[in-house]
Amino acid sequence: MRSRTLFSLAALCAFAVAPMSLAQRGPTPDFDALGDIGARVERIRQYDDGPEGINAVIAYSHTAGFKARDQVGVGLLKGRSVLVKDNIETEEWPTTAGSLALAENFTRRDAPLIANLRRNGGVVLGKTNLSEWANIRSDFSTSGWSAVGGLTRNPHAIDRNACGSSSGSGAAVAAGMAWGAIGTETNGSITCPASVNGIVGFKPSVGLVSRTHVVPISSTQDTAGPMTRTVHDAALLLSAIAGEDPADPVTLDAVRTYDYTDGLIDHSLESVRIGVMRQQLGSRADVREVFERALADMEAAGAVLVDIEFEPDPQMYRDSFTVLKFELREEMSRYLASIPQFESGRTPRSLADLIAFNRSNAGSEMRWFGQDIFLEAEATTDREAYEKARANALRIAGPETLDKLLAEHDVAVLIAPTRGPAWTSDLVNGDNFGGSIGFGSPAAIAGYPHLTVPMGAVERLPVGISFIGPKWADHEVLKTGAAYERARTAVLPAPSFKRWSAD
Repeated sequence: MRSRTLFSLAALCAFAVAPMSLAQRGPTPDFDALGDIGARVERIRQYDDGPEGINAVIAYSHTAGFKARDQVGVGLLKGRSVLVKDNIETEEWPTTAGSLALAENFTRRDAPLIANLRRNGGVVLGKTNLSEWANIRSDFSTSGWSAVGGLTRNPHAIDRNACGSSSGSGAAVAAGMAWGAIGTETNGSITCPASVNGIVGFKPSVGLVSRTHVVPISSTQDTAGPMTRTVHDAALLLSAIAGEDPADPVTLDAVRTYDYTDGLIDHSLESVRIGVMRQQLGSRADVREVFERALADMEAAGAVLVDIEFEPDPQMYRDSFTVLKFELREEMSRYLASIPQFESGRTPRSLADLIAFNRSNAGSEMRWFGQDIFLEAEATTDREAYEKARANALRIAGPETLDKLLAEHDVAVLIAPTRGPAWTSDLVNGDNFGGSIGFGSPAAIAGYPHLTVPMGAVERLPVGISFIGPKWADHEVLKTGAAYERARTAVLPAPSFKRWSAD
């Protein structure tokens, strides 16, 4: 089921003036907001619908062009178009998290991060598809599928997966359907779709961006973040959405920079010490080859590369999963208690209500995979065990892993490939992440910044490189990623909007 609010043809024609280049890099001081909106809507109409469309956008605005006209010259974004993952509340549309259980969830309120976006001149163009419930319903899901939006396709190869859970946000930006998008991450849900769709994704330190009115999984790990075509644009979008929120106390202690684009264009890798996570390169020789070229580019730009051999303590993963399940049950029920009563009267108010809804609507909700994690979460009720697991996971991921590695090796950031290339989507058998590639989980669990930047491709399928730094070092991580982006010699693939072929 996909609901669309379309531009009128007259409005589209009125604003379809010459767009900025979709591949433009760096600052755009003379940004053409009206032309941008017209071009983006045309991309949605051309590439998102139909039997082999990308299926990234659930709904988009018929008034976006007029909003862009009003926002020209306003704030940091000056009328730039932004798509929003459909687990973040906006006043225009229901917020479904991809589930039919929330199809009536018209809260008529903006999440604080969306209010910040609008105040800074951003135009909310529409809502993007996602892995249902941000991929926390089942261990056997297919990323990018939701009962509301169907299956998102990767624009580089439409039979390939867009990863998740911010699948639609990643695919839409890669396809040129918006200047930028907002995703959310608990563990890999911004960085993985950004990597496999060939764009930049930034998971900020937990606390930079408010989580109020965002459908939750975990207050320990959840954050929203920008997904864009360049590091500069990610920094600009982060600057627009970040801010304090009294309803989300973790934001009150955050260490922020007003403008995360400051210094990006001049930052150099000269003498910057970078930790290379050798044991996290995975088993694929083709990914390793692309990564080695990225290392050579950084060395040529003056970086000092420091090889690091390290394997994380597996207790971190075990205890983090306990945290996610306990917090999902508590915080989902708290969120559902905050939403208005549905007109049908069937308003879910707890995780138990969602489980019951899925059972009653198994044909539409559970044809492809079940709700095993939901069931485990509903049974995870031991608060003392949760608090012990949370303290242990945070200690291992932060002080004993990331902080220790950064300090002992005297490096500014840690790097590794983000993920391997996109796998073939398979609703029957689920995801195939293979290759043991990446080092993103410690940053997700500890709440530290994690940036992924395109570094090349394997058989025309994008792969990204991760930059991970200490808590609140978001600006430094972005500057390092931007300096690598300028030094990169790899030719990045353009979306084909076709099925992958060996020819």
